[in-house]
Amino acid sequence: MEAVTILEADLDSSEHQQAVLDLIDAYAMDPMGNGGSLPKDVKDKLIPGLKSHPTTLIFIAYANGAAIGIAVCFVGFSTFAARPLINVHDLAVLPGRRGSGVGRRLLAAVERRAREMGCCKVTLEVLENNHRALKVYAAAGFARVTYTEDAGGALFFAKKL
Repeated sequence: MEAVTILEADLDSSEHQQAVLDLIDAYAMDPMGNGGSLPKDVKDKLIPGLKSHPTTLIFIAYANGAAIGIAVCFVGFSTFAARPLINVHDLAVLPGRRGSGVGRRLLAAVERRAREMGCCKVTLEVLENNHRALKVYAAAGFARVTYTEDAGGALFFAKKL
């Protein structure tokens, strides 16, 4: 099995910038993404937008020097816990690399960083028919959130830390 390395992206690095663009575009083309490539104007604005957003946190998975997976996250804040949280906005692995544990490794890197930051949880959302992702998230300890019995379950997934 080839070695997979997870790095926290440096958006000042042209290599990391290109990896982010390529991986997010590949994710956008997936039926569980956007069903088509990113428009040129979005591609042009993506890296500057991510760089200027004060809470951007990105992890890239590499194998044999090639970028094969990504977790684009943003730091938020829980008013109920008075602590930061990390929201996984995009988690994607190239189609030919799925099923090899890359997604789980990316989620583990996000969780490690969240613990280092003193976060109360890691959150994410997922399409209800994205059965592969649902299995990955469940295996990593994510579950549908219920804050109070009377309110029912939230349609947003979180993992308490």
